[in-house]
Amino acid sequence: MMPPLPALPALAAGHGRAVLLDADGVISTIKPGTVARQVGASIPLAIHVPATLRRLGNPAIQLLDLLELFAFVHPAQSLAPTPAGMARALEIPVPTSLDSAAQALPEMAELLLTRLAAGKDTPANRDAPGLAARMGAAGWLWAPYVLAALGQPDAKPDGMAMRLWKRLPKWEEVAPRPPPSSFPITPAEARTRLASLLGPEAEQRPAQADFCSAATAAFAPREVEGSPQVVLAEAGTGTGKTMGYLAPASLWATRNKGAVWVSTYTRHLQRQIEQEAQRLPAGTNVVLRKGRENYLCLLNFEDAMNAETRAIPLGLIARWAAASADGDLFGGDLPGWFAELYGQGLLASIADRRGECIHAACPHFSSCVIERVIRNARQADLVIANHALVMAQSVWGGLDDDSVPTRYVFDEGHHIFDAADSAFAIELSGTAMAELRRWLLGPEGTRSRARGLAKRLEDMAAVDEPTHKAILQAVHLAKCLPAPMFSVRLDPELAADDNPAEALLRALRAQSRARATEADLNAPFGFETDLHPLNEDALPAARKLSKAMALLRAPLVALRARMLERLETEPDLEEAMRQRLESTARSLKRRAIDPLSGWGRILDGMEAEPAPGERPARIEFLRLDREAGTDKDIALLSHLLDPTEAFTQSIAAPAHGLLITSATLRDGTDMEEAWENAEARTGAAHLAAPAIRAAFDSPFDYGERTRVVLVSDINTQDLGQLAGAYKALFEAAGGGGLGLFTAISRLRAVHAKIAAPLEEKNIPLYAQHVDAMDNATLVDIFRAEEHSCLLGTDAMRDGVDIPGNSLRLVVFERTPWPRPDILHRTRRTHLSHGAPKDYDDAIVRLRLRQAFGRLIRRADDRGVFVLLDRAFPSRLLTAFPEQARIIRSSLSEAVTGIGRFLREEV
Repeated sequence: MMPPLPALPALAAGHGRAVLLDADGVISTIKPGTVARQVGASIPLAIHVPATLRRLGNPAIQLLDLLELFAFVHPAQSLAPTPAGMARALEIPVPTSLDSAAQALPEMAELLLTRLAAGKDTPANRDAPGLAARMGAAGWLWAPYVLAALGQPDAKPDGMAMRLWKRLPKWEEVAPRPPPSSFPITPAEARTRLASLLGPEAEQRPAQADFCSAATAAFAPREVEGSPQVVLAEAGTGTGKTMGYLAPASLWATRNKGAVWVSTYTRHLQRQIEQEAQRLPAGTNVVLRKGRENYLCLLNFEDAMNAETRAIPLGLIARWAAASADGDLFGGDLPGWFAELYGQGLLASIADRRGECIHAACPHFSSCVIERVIRNARQADLVIANHALVMAQSVWGGLDDDSVPTRYVFDEGHHIFDAADSAFAIELSGTAMAELRRWLLGPEGTRSRARGLAKRLEDMAAVDEPTHKAILQAVHLAKCLPAPMFSVRLDPELAADDNPAEALLRALRAQSRARATEADLNAPFGFETDLHPLNEDALPAARKLSKAMALLRAPLVALRARMLERLETEPDLEEAMRQRLESTARSLKRRAIDPLSGWGRILDGMEAEPAPGERPARIEFLRLDREAGTDKDIALLSHLLDPTEAFTQSIAAPAHGLLITSATLRDGTDMEEAWENAEARTGAAHLAAPAIRAAFDSPFDYGERTRVVLVSDINTQDLGQLAGAYKALFEAAGGGGLGLFTAISRLRAVHAKIAAPLEEKNIPLYAQHVDAMDNATLVDIFRAEEHSCLLGTDAMRDGVDIPGNSLRLVVFERTPWPRPDILHRTRRTHLSHGAPKDYDDAIVRLRLRQAFGRLIRRADDRGVFVLLDRAFPSRLLTAFPEQARIIRSSLSEAVTGIGRFLREEV
């Protein structure tokens, strides 16, 4: 029997009001500026301490965070980090006010500790007392209560639970998978598989079955080298495209004993597809795959254990890792709010760092969660990846070996252009070069556990003279790159002249500032300027750095060649050493040789100044990065004019089949023009043979279930009017509103004006760039709390997928025009076929379609889309479904109409 929990105070904070429940059960309102005095020496319960303290003005008080207790009791489980979210997770009545929230917190603590006590004898809690005592020794406030619940109040600190490498299962090597065969899938077979997956009681969706049939063409045998089977399929919201492509993809994978890679745009969408894939037949091997830097590294975790200051969060990580499905730190089963409690730096320090893994030389190699995921993916039928990872795989010719998939499904295919733009761009910046120097030389006296090249390969160098010699040369020559704290030397008055990289940075910074406007220079944030024409001192500095980089690249190339030579000439190498040589050769190429080659091409190309108006293959410009008005870095950026050409050449053409799908592929009223736009955005226009086109309308009744409202009497330049409009609209909808902004400053200003009044109406308001939470956590809260509202930037629209009544209103403050930067300026000139205005309009319509698509996710959803921009052009209304009713009205009429429409029973 668990000892009763002593009476604990509790604190709940909103916007403009907070309440304190004292140990006697008396509730009092906390007055502004008196928080510390009212709390006194007590340590109240709270949920999400960073967010709570921010709302209170960051007073110097201690709080007991229920999220920490939840993470200990229920590792690898998540919840919306609010009193309402905690109540739902614990299946108790949901508090509806700050007072009831404060009253509920002690009950929540009691219930969590009771659950822990009930499971104290389970294997999962075998080492929990020693771990809790260790965390308690580091100051964990929950330790005495947890130890009492575990029945061992006097337990001694013990690190056994922290030794994850002894607790996690070991992976086993298996034989490589043979290449897949190429047997086709017929439409009838795909439809039959789909029907079996959905079950006899499923809603009949003819468009889904038709989409499934069309998708099979992407799995037909390739007939001509370099000419894959490609299907472009636009499937309107509600079609059921995920199951529509999983059915033929899984059937092809099973029949041909090969993998289909399903790629989407975000990590959140990866998890959604993974959930849908649970319907596939038993035995279908589905693996979710991300980049190595997303996963827990046991060696880095072991290093971090030596810091007692991190004993509390690392103890919770140990609990999570033992229960985690795959060790994914970012977007997996570690709650997103964990990093908000302890800082992103903690998770970054225990994740795999790019290029630093020592593979088979690691003492924890056989328990490595990353290696387990890699090996599972090699044997998978379906690999659920993201666009960035797939692009990287193509650039590198494989991720962890030389194998590259032959069959792909690109969901959210309208993002291929942007994903390829990021993947094939090159950035020559102080930060990027300094990171390579750190990778080669190690921390250079700074407080870091990073290992340099010599340290990582010291055992190899000790027994092989060519390896030793190449490492020594590389380490010596790496000093041409920016040294630690290079940003303070961007100012010529503080600079030394013996570092060629820093000399170029200073020259480019001076040029960038000279070409900037006064508004740019006086703003607190960074800005962009053209690279050409060059200042007089930039080109000599570029030449000097290019030569230094070529000298540095040479021993690295020799070192990689030595690794490959040993693999070829030493047949008696142990398997562990063979794996290590292979992985080290890959890391050298990806982490050092390829970047140096790319930077060298940029530097050498600076001499060729383009003629005005000339169509460039690459767009090159400067970006000065600033913080609070202080220059921190300068970057020379090089982007492909049309990145889909590289996508087609490196991914599509070598593949055998691709399905590219989205709810928003096409744009334009002319059907042929709309498809041509889709082909241009996805790279299909560059294929040797034309793609198969297919389109499937949404089954939703947009005429009955939606309204599009254009408000005509709000001056959005007036923040008072803008804030008043948002407040009135959110109140009319009773919450469930998503407000999208084009500027962070305007978002913050509106939030400051309306958060407290909305809360008085029991409409909680959350905001990106205001609340101490990341986007995923904010969306989780918004999804869970039906009457809350959320403010975010326009980019947030892609991360919001909320069926049901929690999202019933979307409000745009302005027309979401593309940012008028150098990249867009050049592309609208050379990719618009002489119609730059049409190019801009197409981007806006795509953004509007994506945002509108958030509203209706199920047939019984109802929603209103509002634009407050009275200058919104009518030509952009084709972004919305033809049957959607479009209403121009005053704000007053909109408020009345929205309230009436959302209350209607249909």
